[in-house]
Amino acid sequence: MACHFCDSLHEAQLIEEGQEAHCLTCGQPLYRNRPQSLERAIAFGTTGILFFIAMIFLPFMTLDAQGNSMTTTAGQTVIRLWLNGGYLIAPAVFIFTFLLPFLQLCSLLYLCTPLLSGRTFPGMIFVAKLLNGLQAWVMVEVFFLGTIISLLKLVTLADVSMGLGFWSMVGLMLSLAASVGGIDKMELWDRIELAKARKDAPVEGGLVC
Repeated sequence: MACHFCDSLHEAQLIEEGQEAHCLTCGQPLYRNRPQSLERAIAFGTTGILFFIAMIFLPFMTLDAQGNSMTTTAGQTVIRLWLNGGYLIAPAVFIFTFLLPFLQLCSLLYLCTPLLSGRTFPGMIFVAKLLNGLQAWVMVEVFFLGTIISLLKLVTLADVSMGLGFWSMVGLMLSLAASVGGIDKMELWDRIELAKARKDAPVEGGLVC
């Protein structure tokens, strides 16, 4: 394995759960075997799915101005953007804020659930590559930041109250960060490799016990 900081090459050795391998040249971390990483990824991933559903369907924001009240959900924002002429913004919000985070959580659960018992599902290598590629394009936090900026303008025009959908978005952001950041990429790939190899013959080596 090559160090990401100094490019020194190392032979990847077996490490115990909770340990971390470091570069012998610069001392930077190479890979780690985090304790209960699969269990945490599954727990936070499932929580993220629940927060995602709540964010879509529960009331996101309520505006009250001059006796008129309007309540909207996060899912309705895409429809409203489309109806108001946002033919480029509406698909972008749907893809980067709703579709890709959902795919990321589903991909993580698809990988980690069978690996917890040392098994594999079809297409796990493709799903693992998809999971790595999605991380740079999930932009729930951008939508959240846009919401906060909009609130600063709306509070001068109307009474604004945040619903459960808004707080579900906060929970979704935290769950996404915890689920993806809770397992090392090197560890995930090694677990997939070991699980696939066990189908044919017992495996004695690997990075992760």
